[in-house]
Amino acid sequence: MKIVHLSDLHLGKRIDQYSMLEDQAYILKEILKVIDSEAPDAVLIAGDVYDKSIPSTEAVELLDSFLVRLAQRKLPVLLISGNHDSPERLSFASRLIAGSGIFFSPVYNGRIEPILLSDDYGPVSFYLLPFVKPSHVRRFFPDETIESYTDALRVAVKALQIDTSRRNVLVTHQFVTGAARSDSEEISVGGTDNVDASVFEGFDYVALGHIHGPQNIGSERIRYCGTPLKYSFSEAGHEKSVTVATLEEKGRLDVRAVPLKPLRDLREIEGSYEELTFRPNYEGTDTGDYLHITLTDEDDVPDAIGKLRLIYPNLMKLDYNNTRTRSQGTLAELEDPEKKSPLTLFSDFYEQQNGRPMSDEQAAFAKKIMETVWEDSL
Repeated sequence: MKIVHLSDLHLGKRIDQYSMLEDQAYILKEILKVIDSEAPDAVLIAGDVYDKSIPSTEAVELLDSFLVRLAQRKLPVLLISGNHDSPERLSFASRLIAGSGIFFSPVYNGRIEPILLSDDYGPVSFYLLPFVKPSHVRRFFPDETIESYTDALRVAVKALQIDTSRRNVLVTHQFVTGAARSDSEEISVGGTDNVDASVFEGFDYVALGHIHGPQNIGSERIRYCGTPLKYSFSEAGHEKSVTVATLEEKGRLDVRAVPLKPLRDLREIEGSYEELTFRPNYEGTDTGDYLHITLTDEDDVPDAIGKLRLIYPNLMKLDYNNTRTRSQGTLAELEDPEKKSPLTLFSDFYEQQNGRPMSDEQAAFAKKIMETVWEDSL
């Protein structure tokens, strides 16, 4: 059973006010080329199909076009909602669409019926578990003790009552403890969304979404395929890919990555204004890439970003690395607020307003309130 594993398309995403729709349309065509070349038995899309719970018309049309092309290939497509998606909107008309071989996870109701596919080794059971919070699972299992995300996933997986004598695949969208995050992912309060990998015992392959860097968790049996495109400069060093997983007889699994080449890359370059505008330096380079430029000039260059965009039209971000910025801390130490957890941001704000840090009691109270909001928010 050969599977193409995708996730975190984030259709409709904008980076620093730049729309990624053209890049996303391009990479979906590249993914279709990989699918045609690999000839899989199924395609899995593990959540965060859209970047917003109410996606733009253009994003909806792009997904529609992609799914139509997959349906034309007579391929089963199994798709779940992630934390960026609205499960109600994404699963609309799912029973009708299933007739085309496109299977959407319904809104979680405590019961998940497997989708059965077969190959020469027999049946494979696919379970579609969308992104869930403890409050989602607690509603349907009031007699269970569910205080954490690990508790919630353990109860939800236990309710599946999988037959471990056959091959089982889980498609889900969660943050599994030990995974390496990127800046473009949503940060929870104090890591409260962590799920221990032990909850996935019994599955032959766990197709994960949520984390943007491709990686295995413990073994290749539990796998994040990552995003098909780079969505932050913290991902500049990533090689984006499609994961191809092949399940043979029970206990045999092969996992590999097929690289994807984007329409435009995300790159970081550094140098003085003169170096970066000297014609021999930039001629022959791909000035159409999305760039984060760090200038090393000691004095700020007036309207540097406007001038540099005449050469590098997709310049997204401009920084300085000089005596002034280093005196305030190294660039690595100058932490972007988007990298901080909500609790850290609130603690910084409290200290700024009150001239003193929060007490341990205040910090514990703030964390409890934030965890409640995080769990209950949609």
